[in-house]
Amino acid sequence: MIDISIVISGAAGQGVQTVEQLLVGILKMSGFNVFATKEYESRVRGGTNSTELRISTTRVAAFVNRIDILVPFSKAAIKHVKPRLSEKTVILADESLLGEEDAANYSHLIKLPLQKTAIEVGKKIYSNVVSVGAITGLFGADPEIGKKFLRQRFQTKGETIITQNQEAFDKGYVMGKELKDQGMVDFTIEPTEGVESEILFNGNQAVALGAIAGGCNFISAYPMSPSTGVLIYLAQHSEEFEIVIDQAEDEIAAINKTVAAWYAGARAIASTSGGGFALMGEGLSLAGIMESPLVIHIAQRPGPATGLPTRTAQEDLNLALYGGHGEFNRVIFAPGTIQQAFYLTQKAFNLADEFQVPIFVLTDQDFVDGYYNIPSLDISQLSNKKHIVETADDYKRYLLTKNGISPRGVPGYGEGLVRADSDEHDEYGHITEDMEYLRPAMTEKRVFKRRKLLEAVAESPSLVPDAEYRTLVLCWGSNYHVVKEGIAMAEKQGVSMLHFHQVYPLPKIIAETIQKAEKIILIENNATGQFGKVLTLELGINIPREMQFLRYSGKPWSVEEIVKIIQKEAL
Repeated sequence: MIDISIVISGAAGQGVQTVEQLLVGILKMSGFNVFATKEYESRVRGGTNSTELRISTTRVAAFVNRIDILVPFSKAAIKHVKPRLSEKTVILADESLLGEEDAANYSHLIKLPLQKTAIEVGKKIYSNVVSVGAITGLFGADPEIGKKFLRQRFQTKGETIITQNQEAFDKGYVMGKELKDQGMVDFTIEPTEGVESEILFNGNQAVALGAIAGGCNFISAYPMSPSTGVLIYLAQHSEEFEIVIDQAEDEIAAINKTVAAWYAGARAIASTSGGGFALMGEGLSLAGIMESPLVIHIAQRPGPATGLPTRTAQEDLNLALYGGHGEFNRVIFAPGTIQQAFYLTQKAFNLADEFQVPIFVLTDQDFVDGYYNIPSLDISQLSNKKHIVETADDYKRYLLTKNGISPRGVPGYGEGLVRADSDEHDEYGHITEDMEYLRPAMTEKRVFKRRKLLEAVAESPSLVPDAEYRTLVLCWGSNYHVVKEGIAMAEKQGVSMLHFHQVYPLPKIIAETIQKAEKIILIENNATGQFGKVLTLELGINIPREMQFLRYSGKPWSVEEIVKIIQKEAL
């Protein structure tokens, strides 16, 4: 495996993300496996951000601490990532950025006339595109692919802008190729056949596409990082897929509109982050007593309150699990791959429709902002089934049934009146205070009977790479790829990963898989081991505190850190 890590760093407003998007697109179209992830401060301008690109001969989708090539856009950018630099790190910087004294500090510092070249082309702003060309030239990719990509990217800006961007790219490409030809930079990697035709998108887009595949035709959301990408993507494709887009005035309105949309027969999703979902508790509880289907996407970030709004965490599992007053069932998915985000979100709509409970799709900033190439998604086996009945004149919305699922009607479809309220009710939906029979019967229907059904269809976790193990690493959600790669790089026998992409409810049989291990290691991104507690409550699995590796800094785990844990702790 040949794997090269490129980091672009600079202040907000300097075009770091633009360079990232251009490079990822051009290199993927050139046949290279790519992965991109970013870290950024919560500000419009200033501060220092960075984005990491991994170019590899095999599929990669996890953050590494190592930097092979650094492209800084400011002096502060080098300081920002200095702990990650090594003697082998190549720094490609504009000649005006650093003085002669810096050459002594960085053994592989190469100064390039990025800004000077950009000004010659037309504007200083093109220096970013010059740097894109230089990196593309280092890898020997076809420059025509880069120019074609630039035309597509700037096609709405006019021919002059397109031409100047292409010229800036060409001049940068020559710089990069010369560095490689002269042996000043030696990163050789060959394209992988078929990659150029694969698809490339991030976690938010995967959730949005999964919603579309699930028949979503309504979204209500208040923009909130890092979940806003779902709202944006669905809005961009709303006419194509006939989706009603509602940018709500606040999160309380968003959840109530989503419940109302399901009541009217729509397939709806609310997308938010932890701080937004904190306001949705009453609406969630309303869905619980109404026995309303509901799909909620929560893109987690560190709290409490505003916390670190642009960083990553797995701190909202308790919030999703215990949110909403009273007792009612729910399902919580936590995808770890782009594919899982797509398929689980599609499934969420069907489960919500069938079992009339809230279904959560729990992601986080690291997951939704990261993207990589994958083969085309297989939609041939996907289907959507609506569980809506035509109501008769004597329709009972909350009919007490043997399996706990009442027939769900919608207004206007049939002769019956579809009642809904937030009070306890009889089978017709009339308010009741019958505490001897109806209250216990309705509670048992919402809590125990549906729980039994949901456990029966619970997703089993993924066991990777082998069913024979002495040490088992447990993780959930976005830690799939980093733990998987960490195990492979540690090269230690008898170590496997059990990754949970559904974290509630859990299939009871999985306890046997965990108890088979001689040693258990838990990896999470919160301070209290929230999923570890779910394992205790659901399966009776107790993991010693010293075997719980909990990160709560706002940073994702790196592959190198996982390798160290496995090499030190695994049997």
